[in-house]
Amino acid sequence: MQKLLCLLKTPFPAPLNFLSKPYFTSNSSPFYPCLRSYKSTRTSCSDYTEISMASSATLKLPTPIEEGLGRRFWIKFKNDWTQALYTPFVVCLAAGNLKMDTFRDYITQDVHFLRAFVQAYEMAEECADDDDAKVGICELRKSVLEELKLHDSFVKEWGFDLRKGSTPNSATIRYTDFLLATATGKVEGVKAPGKLATPFEKTKLAAYTLGAMTPCMRLYAFLGKELQALVDPSEDIHPFQKWIDNYASESFQAAALQTEDLLDKLSVSLTGEEINTIEKLYQQAMKLEIEFFLAQPIDQETVVPLSKEHNPAEQCLMLFSDFDLTCTIVDSSAILAEIAIITAPKLDHTQSGNQLARISSADLRSTWGELSKQYTEDYEQCIESILLSDKGEGFNYKGLLKALEHLSDFEKKANLRVIDSGVLKGLNIEDIKRAGERLILQDGCSNFFQSAVRNEKLNTCIHVLSYCWCGDLIRSSFSSGGIDSVNVHANEFIYGDSLSTGKIVKKVESPIDKVQAFKNILENCSKDKKNLTIYIGDSVGDLLCLLEADVGIVIGSSSSLRRLGSHFGVSFVPLFPGLIKKQKQCSDQSLYSWKGLSGVLYTVSNWAEIHAFILGA
Repeated sequence: MQKLLCLLKTPFPAPLNFLSKPYFTSNSSPFYPCLRSYKSTRTSCSDYTEISMASSATLKLPTPIEEGLGRRFWIKFKNDWTQALYTPFVVCLAAGNLKMDTFRDYITQDVHFLRAFVQAYEMAEECADDDDAKVGICELRKSVLEELKLHDSFVKEWGFDLRKGSTPNSATIRYTDFLLATATGKVEGVKAPGKLATPFEKTKLAAYTLGAMTPCMRLYAFLGKELQALVDPSEDIHPFQKWIDNYASESFQAAALQTEDLLDKLSVSLTGEEINTIEKLYQQAMKLEIEFFLAQPIDQETVVPLSKEHNPAEQCLMLFSDFDLTCTIVDSSAILAEIAIITAPKLDHTQSGNQLARISSADLRSTWGELSKQYTEDYEQCIESILLSDKGEGFNYKGLLKALEHLSDFEKKANLRVIDSGVLKGLNIEDIKRAGERLILQDGCSNFFQSAVRNEKLNTCIHVLSYCWCGDLIRSSFSSGGIDSVNVHANEFIYGDSLSTGKIVKKVESPIDKVQAFKNILENCSKDKKNLTIYIGDSVGDLLCLLEADVGIVIGSSSSLRRLGSHFGVSFVPLFPGLIKKQKQCSDQSLYSWKGLSGVLYTVSNWAEIHAFILGA
């Protein structure tokens, strides 16, 4: 019962009809007293957006209603550009151990790429009706010509040829063909250049062209800054420092911003449908950029994607995950409470026959509020008492285990209070399943599990370990997304004539129960295959499992988790910088290894990072 915060100072809102529409979207932020939600202090307020950054793990950017198209699309398609960050090419480049032959091939392909960029800018400049826009596009075209000169300096510095007469590879051709087709008007709903009769039509084509170029500029500016932040000044000079410095430079950052500003200027008179066309062009360009990185030949050991060297005949990829606020946007107790309140009678009465006595809606709301308040206060006291204990030296797993045994006792007592209160009595199993079907998971969560299950090259086993009172809710949620092979380990309602009796079968109530379930699953696995275990969680209740797994991934920003973990010597490392460090240690002679109980946990801000790390782009 470990998750209680949901801002109890906020008045209880009117119940939401979860039975007829999706239960909360990623843009909603309902304030609902919910037991067991004391997992994190993060919010999902609509006026802030979390952006994954290598140097700080998470960057919160204000997202006002009125903002530029480029910025809006960059935020919207963060899952796409996150994949670019985790490609083997970028990871090896950042680590400084990318083979020089690979870098030479990349530079050769990039020359073809940049020449197409020059052509596209020329075409956009011809179409732009505004003189200032023409000047701006001309400046950007000149900056690309300077970038081509930089490539020449790479050639001289490292003493290799750009392979005169080399042909572009298929990924390069796909991007350049797409870019030039856009610039020449081969976009749905756009006339051919020779038929552009009005300045407006020409300006629209220029806007479309900039829409197909903006993501490339922004992505390279982002990579430059990210990689620059990871360069260790105490180490030998980075072999690709010149490349990194170029894209991290003020001049390139300004060019990326100028491209976005020009996109806004050229799009000011466009219709909503035409803006949607630019958005599609932007996303397509971003996907082609990722393909460009993936197409670079990597003939060396890499730490990404984790599944790259997976042999299904000899290995099993064991994926473990928490559910509430790891996979979901809201805690399951809030959902079950809402079902109880919505379906409760308006007045106290006792039903006859086989039907169960129900608490009135008003009394239920009051009881639930009191339970939540008591849980919050007691939980905070429990955590603070643990933090008063001696820290010890280094990573102290035994001390953490003992502390969480104390927390486990608290959780079980809190569960008993809920059961004894009768608030879980009379919930219809069909209502619970319907709520599960409409439950919105975290962005990218369903796609990750679907991809893992459908990947025929992987031998994958998925287990969800949760404090949820009702496993039916979890199974319904995953099943509705076409993920039926998930093994759910949670508590279960006891039913009578499809109505809950108010009692639960207690299976996973505490951190100790979770880690014991984790160990039991591994003990029952086939011994003829090697298991690589990955656990994804976000709360104190997940700490032991996160540490026991070969790879423990913390999603979100729970302050309780970090405070308690740090108290016992646990290190929290942002995933991308952690992988760069691993890659530096990785060579053909010395392979990287993942091992549990290292005391190191990797932090991410979204599921896109998890997907890119484990499964790849």
